[in-house]
Amino acid sequence: MQQRVYLGLRTGDLDPQDLVALACDLLDWLPCSDAVLDVVELNPAEMSPEEMADRARRILDDVGFDPGFDLAPERSETLRAALRIVARDLRLRGIEGEPEIEILHDWFPVGAGIRLADGERLNWGGPILPTMCDDPTVALASLARLIQESLLERTWQVWPVCPGHDLGVHASERHGAAVWWCAGDDGHILAPVGELARALGHGRATQGRR
Repeated sequence: MQQRVYLGLRTGDLDPQDLVALACDLLDWLPCSDAVLDVVELNPAEMSPEEMADRARRILDDVGFDPGFDLAPERSETLRAALRIVARDLRLRGIEGEPEIEILHDWFPVGAGIRLADGERLNWGGPILPTMCDDPTVALASLARLIQESLLERTWQVWPVCPGHDLGVHASERHGAAVWWCAGDDGHILAPVGELARALGHGRATQGRR
């Protein structure tokens, strides 16, 4: 029923009876939820669409409902877009072919990993969770960290490395962007994720914003 209510919200075609049924199901274990009580005590059919949608969202928030990848396909698209960016840096690592996003339905909770063109799977430390894909910057930084940590576990070689400090850099979120961050000299941005070629193509990297 939670899925039906969520899909009704997405399509703008929320059935009041679905909302009532969900509220009644939840009444015994969410007795203090104002949104549940409102729906049970009032007639949702007499609410405006905006009021009904507001209570539906609050109920789903109260129960911690997450649509995952299947019911929110835009999350998968966000992750695929992030992978296209990270893949530009992977070429510098000698990884050929196009990597793909792999939804891991056998994990709990369901997450996403990477499958390289040679069949190697990268999901060390746990997969990318759907909630990480609601923001493109978070998705990109999370994906870069997953790939970096998985390659380290696979090869025992630090990558990428800041040529100016000879230190391994780490995927991070800085100034609203996903970047490769070096801790040398109080920290600096080596390059935005996806733009390592430009940073490493001039010998010593120029320090970015601190």
